[in-house]
Amino acid sequence: MDTGGLAQISVGDYLDAWLAHVKGRVRQRTHEGYEALIRIHAKPAIGEIGLADLRPLDLQELYSSVLARRSAGTVVNLHLVLTQALSQAVRWGYVAVNAASGAQPPRPQRKELTVLDQAGVEAILAAAEGTRMEAPVAIAIATGMRRGEVLGLRWSDMDPDFLTARVSRSLQRSSCQTRMEAPKTARSRRAVVLPAMLRPHLERQRADQDRRRVVAGDGWEETKIVVDYANGRPWRATSFPTAFAKFLREAGLPHVRFHDLRHAHATLMLSKGVHPKIVSERLGHASIGITLDTYSHVPPSMQQDAADAFDEIFMPTGGLVPDHAATE
Repeated sequence: MDTGGLAQISVGDYLDAWLAHVKGRVRQRTHEGYEALIRIHAKPAIGEIGLADLRPLDLQELYSSVLARRSAGTVVNLHLVLTQALSQAVRWGYVAVNAASGAQPPRPQRKELTVLDQAGVEAILAAAEGTRMEAPVAIAIATGMRRGEVLGLRWSDMDPDFLTARVSRSLQRSSCQTRMEAPKTARSRRAVVLPAMLRPHLERQRADQDRRRVVAGDGWEETKIVVDYANGRPWRATSFPTAFAKFLREAGLPHVRFHDLRHAHATLMLSKGVHPKIVSERLGHASIGITLDTYSHVPPSMQQDAADAFDEIFMPTGGLVPDHAATE
């Protein structure tokens, strides 16, 4: 990038140049998110300010303005994008200090997880049997895969006996199209051991696809994906959540997000004493810390188990206070 005329470049022109720079360095959907935050929020407010004249207070005022209209999460995301963009401006020699480092976004509110218990999971699984939601629901519950990973799974990603599955791609949407992409992080590319309860669901899905392939004839599109929308074609990432919500509504079940099935997998595993490290690996989290932080609000039964385990250590006589403690 030409760094001549540093005093003349505006924040808006710089952000346009930065977006062009990072376009090939991040996923398309990520870039579209960057562009939308800058176009909708940043450029109208600070786009005309000279880059060298930008101050933390300008950003603080921007954040307050956006917070009056949008969520704290939107402001936090905007701050992260501007921090990244202005850090690059420092590296390129446009400015000496990153103005975003002196601004403070609001603290985002932690979203409360929707925790499905075993009965809730079994109800959804039972209602899905025999519908086109059976395979995706069963896979999500049994593996904890993300929605895009479930919809991007191919038959070749599993061994013939359905013992393991390799997560190697994900169905993602962008403003232009729905397409398959590699998982976002190295840990997201993983092998997941499949429980035996999943096998009949997969076998029914494969048999159903075989029947529909014959009926469709030349109209069948051989994508070899496990969860197809129709005629072998993949789901559109934007339409699947709507279809899942409709399935729950017609089944008379409470509304939950498809992503909550992933949470259910994790909480059920943790409640059965599976080590958080294993749960983290199954979910494809970047670190065990993310797993522990996300599922810090464990079900009450796990808290009781922890208390009972502590009593077994210090009160091995079944809850009776030791003699030496009673006389003190």
